[in-house]
Amino acid sequence: MSRMTDFTVPSTVPGRTLHAFCCEPEGEVRAVLQLSHGMVEFIDRYKPLAEYLAGQGIVVVGHDHLGHGGSIRTKADYGYFAEPDGNRAVLDDLHAMTLRTKERYPGVPYFLLGHSMGSFYARQYLCEYGQELSGAIIMGTGHQPKALVQFARSTCRALAAVHGWQYRSKLVANLSFMGYNKGLEGRTTHDWLNRDAAEVDKYLADERCTFTFTLNAYYSMFSGILRLHDPAFLARMPKDLPLLFLAGTADPVGDRGKGVLRAIQSLKAAGVQNIRCKLYPGARHELLVETNRQEVFADIAAWLNDQLR
Repeated sequence: MSRMTDFTVPSTVPGRTLHAFCCEPEGEVRAVLQLSHGMVEFIDRYKPLAEYLAGQGIVVVGHDHLGHGGSIRTKADYGYFAEPDGNRAVLDDLHAMTLRTKERYPGVPYFLLGHSMGSFYARQYLCEYGQELSGAIIMGTGHQPKALVQFARSTCRALAAVHGWQYRSKLVANLSFMGYNKGLEGRTTHDWLNRDAAEVDKYLADERCTFTFTLNAYYSMFSGILRLHDPAFLARMPKDLPLLFLAGTADPVGDRGKGVLRAIQSLKAAGVQNIRCKLYPGARHELLVETNRQEVFADIAAWLNDQLR
């Protein structure tokens, strides 16, 4: 059994608040896992994983990033982070949640899990605050070509000069998701997310999963991804921090596994040693709701238990 609590915390951006949840085990707390969710989704989708891990003595905590889920003031906030530096704001919110949670569970091993966009934030986080963690799980990540990310970011800046940072650009959205559904055309635009058609339909029926990012959020996200191409930045990550990379071999975000291995290689080149990786044959992007989700849950728990030994 576990205890699920929803709560609100102030964002590090003045005047903004974040929706969050905490799932606690009934007995002894063996570890804490903090979540960093992906773009155009929301943290409550992670509650089944949280309940599973709470059954093994692990507290799971997470919040909706700015512009997502319950962390909006009005629908105009969907897909908008913050100005002047939305990338910094998302990272600062993640770190504030870490500090807040550590106060509540002092001295307990503390892990971070990031999925998709949240994995790019988790990877930045490791370079800035990795010494505060016992390990991290990087899920559904990738390694986009630097020139392409620079081009997309410049496009955002040029469009914002004309339309403002709150503008939602179909062009930038198409640049970001170009070719993701290739070979899956016919049923929906988002079959690349999952082999489970019911889960894809559930996603497409939820307004919290169907808005378009503003130029502000795209620019912020691209800025963050570019930092991960900087060897000097990557060199700030603790070299012995245990990392687990999880992805599907049919996930276009990770270039069907190749981008995941490139991301791992960039860390190894920076001297990071303790990296495990598992690629699930045929699995697509959203491992926690994929058809093999129980296997993924069990692998996450097993890796956490290994670190706690």
